[in-house]
Amino acid sequence: QVQLVESGGGLVQTGGSLRLSCVLSGRTFSLYAMGWFRQAPGKEREFVAGIHRTGSSTYYGDSVKGRFTISRDNAKNTVYLQMNSLKPEDTAVYYCAADYGIIVHMSGYEYDYWGQGTQVTVSS
Repeated sequence: QVQLVESGGGLVQTGGSLRLSCVLSGRTFSLYAMGWFRQAPGKEREFVAGIHRTGSSTYYGDSVKGRFTISRDNAKNTVYLQMNSLKPEDTAVYYCAADYGIIVHMSGYEYDYWGQGTQVTVSS
């Protein structure tokens, strides 16, 4: 059974930091590109960050460049999202997703597996 389990969400003040984690089980983690997406109420799902299965390349949405960092530890089957300088507009449910292969896609439709999501709320 394939599972993606996110953790690390919560409530933080503007300018604060959070680190999200996501663990993949049931598949060989190192064969999957990983992505983080987010969805705020009334808005479409948004690509946040993606990472190549080796960790050699990373990609970011324009709204988070310079503030968020995606990384992975293939030995721990875990992908991380370090979020710094958080803003109220970062408030959303954050999802991690796994995509088999070597391409890091920015479209969520390309991803094979999704986590249940973790809420991030940034207060002003």
